[in-house]
Amino acid sequence: MANILAIGIATLDIINVVESYPTEDSELRALSQQQLRGGNATNTLTVLSQLGHHCSWGGILIDEPDSQIIKDDLAKSNIDISSCKQLASGKMPTSYITLNKKTGSRSIVHHRDCPEFSFLDFQKIKLDDVDWVHFEGRNIAETQLMLQHLKQHYPHLPCSLEIEKPRPDIEQLFELPDVLLFSQHYVESLGFNTASDFLTSLKHDKLIICAWGNQGAWALDLDKNIVHSSAFPPSQLIDTLGAGDTFNAGLIHSLVMDIEPQKALENACQLAGHKCGQYGFVNLTTHFKLQS
Repeated sequence: MANILAIGIATLDIINVVESYPTEDSELRALSQQQLRGGNATNTLTVLSQLGHHCSWGGILIDEPDSQIIKDDLAKSNIDISSCKQLASGKMPTSYITLNKKTGSRSIVHHRDCPEFSFLDFQKIKLDDVDWVHFEGRNIAETQLMLQHLKQHYPHLPCSLEIEKPRPDIEQLFELPDVLLFSQHYVESLGFNTASDFLTSLKHDKLIICAWGNQGAWALDLDKNIVHSSAFPPSQLIDTLGAGDTFNAGLIHSLVMDIEPQKALENACQLAGHKCGQYGFVNLTTHFKLQS
């Protein structure tokens, strides 16, 4: 299997499961509460680790009590944190999540008092044995330097970029990765109503993916062909938190295994659908086989 590095954040997720989403200025008793590790990059690595890959995370860890929950969870998933920068002060990013039991939807209030992982931090990582690098589309100026560093010093090392939400100047990154992973939220923010319309508007010479919730996902391959996979919804929708991160993991797994885009999309959609049928990521890939 592959050595995969992801650059991004880890969070403490405080998850309240409620019978239905509360109205404003109301009081509601939670059915349950959990404190778990979250964050796009580390969620994706958690799934990739279950799929058999050796995973490493580059991000910020702060010496405060909430970090231990995050570090313990990453250790259970065998995710290497030696590339992280450790700080003595600050607060780990925290997401307060309301999970609607009736619909499976999640609403998030996020707080952070934590610097971003920098280009100088990234330069310290040994990349000679890495097979794939995945970036969250955040911290734009520093991420641009990281991507330029890869292209200059490791031109044959494939990398992917997740574009989840609109951020100032994020478009400056699009020419640098080998694979672009766009969310429905980002594409709709540009005024597009369909993934296919968005993909046909692009001129980039790379593999471009656009996930579109319960409609599945589309890809623009290197030959400028658009391919599509339907969604694979579970029999009961339980928890959509992390479904996009799981989709990204299924896609990266397939691409690093040299699976062609059509099957890669299907793998990603199947895995994301499977995730929506359970709480969390524990044993997500047990009894679940991706196409090869």
